[in-house]
Amino acid sequence: MMNFKFSTTCILIGTLLAPVTIYAADANTDRSQPSSLIKDSLITTKTKAKLAEEHFASTFQIKVDTDKAGAVTLSGKAPSQAEADKAVSIVRETEGVSSVKSEIVVQSD
Repeated sequence: MMNFKFSTTCILIGTLLAPVTIYAADANTDRSQPSSLIKDSLITTKTKAKLAEEHFASTFQIKVDTDKAGAVTLSGKAPSQAEADKAVSIVRETEGVSSVKSEIVVQSD
């Protein structure tokens, strides 16, 4: 139920931000410009939504950070290396992501 609420929220946010994607489409924008921040946020939102969509067990323990070039850094905790690898794989397939760096710590309970 929690993943469904999170997914729904992410989809709603993505839908509301969709009209600004055309404005934020230029990859060579300066980070001080609002359009660059919007693009970064859209990629981060898509990434988080995709993790939730895939019923990724540790979605709430993985932090997602996106830079202006579409490079995503994942950090946080995962219960196994397999889940950490799965998160990286899911993010690599997300539209707009140019590269993925994993700083996920495997920490079993």
